[in-house]
Amino acid sequence: MSSPSEITALLVDWSAGDKSALDKLFPLVEKELHRLAHSYMRREKSGHTLQTTALVNEAYLRLIDQKHTHWQNRAHFFGIAAQIMRRILLNYARDQNRLKRGGKAVHVSLSEALIMPGEKDREIIALDDALNRLEAFDKRKAKVVELRFFGGLTVEEVAEVLNVSNITVLRDWKFAKAWLAREMADEH
Repeated sequence: MSSPSEITALLVDWSAGDKSALDKLFPLVEKELHRLAHSYMRREKSGHTLQTTALVNEAYLRLIDQKHTHWQNRAHFFGIAAQIMRRILLNYARDQNRLKRGGKAVHVSLSEALIMPGEKDREIIALDDALNRLEAFDKRKAKVVELRFFGGLTVEEVAEVLNVSNITVLRDWKFAKAWLAREMADEH
């Protein structure tokens, strides 16, 4: 089992241009990337054609393509990985919605999506739209949601990534959940 400091050291070395650090890094983060991807895929409808391993591979390719990222630590890396996975799934959902429904997205709440499992693509799009509105209103709160909900990071890890206190993360999380629930309810 690798330590967070070992992963952080490899990330810093990779940011500094050490290509061998990247080769050493992937085996250390692969299991956690699979856990993140599995967490995302559990929220998807059954019969999803994108598999967990394909999501990890696509995210990894995009992560190693990050040329100008100065990795702060392990939590920063997994926060970016979560954001990338979210965008991959969102693009997939939009593509599927466009193909199946002529591009007309119908917004549904999270509770409705649980009742109608075939509507999860639309749920993801509606949630992303609401998150984008939250980001325009308050970027940090939107980032907290992305890291907690999509990334599965703990309060402590989110605080570390955003360089704020745990209390601030908890407050932002509480506010953002209420704000998103209201926004999604208003769309009906």
